[in-house]
Amino acid sequence: MSENFPLNEQTQEVTRLLIALSEGQREVTDQLIPLVYAELRRLAGSYLKNEREGHTLQPTALVHEAFLKLVNQDVKWESRSHFFAMAAKLMRRILVDYARAYKAEKRGGDEAKISLEEAFVFARARPAEMIALDEALEKLAEIDPRRSKIVELRFFGGLNNKEIATVLGVHSNTVLRDWNLARAWLKTQL
Repeated sequence: MSENFPLNEQTQEVTRLLIALSEGQREVTDQLIPLVYAELRRLAGSYLKNEREGHTLQPTALVHEAFLKLVNQDVKWESRSHFFAMAAKLMRRILVDYARAYKAEKRGGDEAKISLEEAFVFARARPAEMIALDEALEKLAEIDPRRSKIVELRFFGGLNNKEIATVLGVHSNTVLRDWNLARAWLKTQL
């Protein structure tokens, strides 16, 4: 977090800058970067810390790729939480694309069933599990889009229950209940 603003003021400043960006004020990007970069870098680092040895995607590259895609989208930004929700989705897409490319290179064979906890720990390390998790989330999205979104925001976005509730416009108790149900469902799929 930037030391120029206390946390609440920084959240408000990020939201203000994102709204300005939505209104076409591209020059605010330079002000936005220092306010969101550390958090994006932390998220990217946590995703990639358990990656396979020799992985070519580094946290800085993941952040840069995601940030460029984020600020170049035609999105009406609503808040800091909305921004990080989109960042989570983009980072997920980038990581899954890299995992698919790696798996295609290796022509990986049979995929064994794994537990949800293993998927969360090892999805960053083994591309087959990353792809399996992505496919399970796609299935969950067909059945229950909100629960799928909660898993994505929590796992890939690093958002807490309150932030997820804000993004989705529901109560944090609903987020907690849906998280528990989504985890139970995913355990049957992985």
